[in-house]
Amino acid sequence: MSDTLPIPATPSAPVRLTEFSHGGGCGCKIAPAILSRLLQNSVLPMIPPQLLVGTETSDDAAVYQINESQAIIATTDFFTPIVDDPFDFGRIAATNALSDVYAMGGTPLFALAVVGMPLGKLSEETIRQILAGGQSVCAAAGIPIAGGHSIDTLEPIYGLVGIGLVHPAQIKRNSSAQAGDVLILSKPIGVGLLSAALKKGVLSAEGYADMVRFTTQLNTPGMALSKMTEVHAITDVTGFGLAGHLLEICRGSGLTAAVDFDRLPCIPEAVQIAQSGTATGASPRNWSGYGHEVVLPAGFADWQRNLLTDPQTSGGLLITCAPHAVDAVMAVLQAEGFDQAAAFGHLQAGPALLQVA
Repeated sequence: MSDTLPIPATPSAPVRLTEFSHGGGCGCKIAPAILSRLLQNSVLPMIPPQLLVGTETSDDAAVYQINESQAIIATTDFFTPIVDDPFDFGRIAATNALSDVYAMGGTPLFALAVVGMPLGKLSEETIRQILAGGQSVCAAAGIPIAGGHSIDTLEPIYGLVGIGLVHPAQIKRNSSAQAGDVLILSKPIGVGLLSAALKKGVLSAEGYADMVRFTTQLNTPGMALSKMTEVHAITDVTGFGLAGHLLEICRGSGLTAAVDFDRLPCIPEAVQIAQSGTATGASPRNWSGYGHEVVLPAGFADWQRNLLTDPQTSGGLLITCAPHAVDAVMAVLQAEGFDQAAAFGHLQAGPALLQVA
């Protein structure tokens, strides 16, 4: 790796934002095993029939029907810094938050800001740059930030509440996949590994550019894919890694996923970092939460497993579609700039497992 980024903060960031983060981006999510225990006795006292999507399958957002042709999507996502540049941090957090709306097949309407900042440690200009980054992404999505809430915290925290709209018949859940569906991923994996390298000061300039490029790419194809009946399920890949979010589809749909590791789209430098023995702190936590549901082939290397469990921040759309629709889905993704998208496996009848070859 050449042209490593310098450790000193840039003039626009007098302090390194990642120094405040015990786990940046979606890598700071509560581990899946712990989250499952925390929520196991959480039961809604009443579920109105208009609530089309709730917490039952760990889907990306809640969906509430308001009339025959419209349903509201509501979601929230926020985290601690994954990069040092405040404007980039704001952009990444906002892109990640809006992703859940697109993953449900919806169109964003507006957002609310979720802001927690250590006021005595960050300058007002740094905080303004974080907010400006988020505003720039919402402007690109064609929506306003219509309000929000802020508190004084020990770590910088930023994100959005995303509100969107979808036709009830076009909702793309993570539980509606079908046997025979092809698996497609719109963005390459490895963002968590790039973040780990950045914190160590060994990420190349090219790696950083890839990291920002993919994490600030809005998952807008979800809007077009929602109108395709051959697309059966969509989710986005974030903190639980590709394996974790694919398993959510398997559990919700009652199917087995068969994945060809060599066909997975991966960020080249992330592969190099993984092969060097580096892994994020969240990766082993993810594995401990769902590793018993994953079948690995003999000789499967630790670095390969670390890529499967690597926490993605603002990751790609994980799409399941009928085999004859693959070309049409890929055409939508390519037209919107997702040139790394790839088909990498399929779903089949069987228990909720992930089988890797």
